[in-house]
Amino acid sequence: MEETEIGEVIGSSNTEFIAESSLLHNPPPFGSFIKVDGREPIYAVVINAYTHSLEPNRLAIAYHRSEQELRDEQPQIFELLKTKFEAVIIGHEQDGTIRHRLPPQPPRLHSFVHTCSPIEVRRLTSQLRFFRFLLAVEKAPRDELIAGVIRAAYTVRDGERSFLVHAGKELVRLIGDDYEMLSSILHRIQD
Repeated sequence: MEETEIGEVIGSSNTEFIAESSLLHNPPPFGSFIKVDGREPIYAVVINAYTHSLEPNRLAIAYHRSEQELRDEQPQIFELLKTKFEAVIIGHEQDGTIRHRLPPQPPRLHSFVHTCSPIEVRRLTSQLRFFRFLLAVEKAPRDELIAGVIRAAYTVRDGERSFLVHAGKELVRLIGDDYEMLSSILHRIQD
């Protein structure tokens, strides 16, 4: 099965990367699992997405028309817009095994980004060591991010209750006595 490219890496470090979405207004969902192509894939979680003008320091302006009306009347406007998304790296594959640690090298620029398959999500979430990476994120609300990741994994695991118990235990271990954060995450998972 051929994978569909959802973006291309345009900025990277060992801890995170930015990618330009293949389609305008269509980034991967917040909290979803994605991977970067390479000899050994790099796995990440989406932490932010945005659409902006290509011209630096210039905001888009309101035309008070529907998107379809704008596409019909002024299609060039959409050539000046790009959608980008940011992701935090949660691991990489080495010798066929997923390692929940940072890769030795950042993703290469212009590498393609794909959505992880359900099998890859199950492999990634069989152990939840990557929660530490998510707890260190400062660019997004951590409780929303962790809840989103747990919901995404739970969906792929067909509502496997033991996964929720495992995730809850790991959160208690990592968060400790921060009852506010734990409560916030649990409420967001239920929503």
